[in-house]
Amino acid sequence: MSEKPIIVEALVEGGKASGGPPIGPALGPTGVNIFQVVTKINEVTEPFTGLKVPVKIIVDPNNKSFEIEVGTPPTSALILKEVGVAKGSGEPTTKYIGNLSVDQLKNIARGKANDLSAQSMKTAVMIVSGSCGQMGVKIEGKTAKEFQKEVREGTWDAQLDEPLRE
Repeated sequence: MSEKPIIVEALVEGGKASGGPPIGPALGPTGVNIFQVVTKINEVTEPFTGLKVPVKIIVDPNNKSFEIEVGTPPTSALILKEVGVAKGSGEPTTKYIGNLSVDQLKNIARGKANDLSAQSMKTAVMIVSGSCGQMGVKIEGKTAKEFQKEVREGTWDAQLDEPLRE
């Protein structure tokens, strides 16, 4: 009878996983090559350098093969990375910590596409801009509410008329 896959979940820094805790000790008993697993994790999480990324390692105990599934960092972490600051504003309605362009907002929306319920780029950008508002980040020099009002009015339709997913 074949054994069920073993699933190990961990939060790792993009491109910087190691054979130490939490991955090494969790994978040790599975008999899989930890070095190969860590190398693969670092390869697939490289785009998220500097961010914590949820990773799921699925090991087949019968043949010692493995698969890596990478989640996406929280929207707030992607926004902070784009703005280039460590944390959001403690007073998001009066103290602003940065400003994003519409293109940066679209990049974040694309990165979160699989996690968002949005079907269009326009809707996804509205969701991400809401997070910006709670963190004290402006969009194109405007508050999130001002930006969202313009999106609803169609001001940004030309820039947002594209597919969210490939």
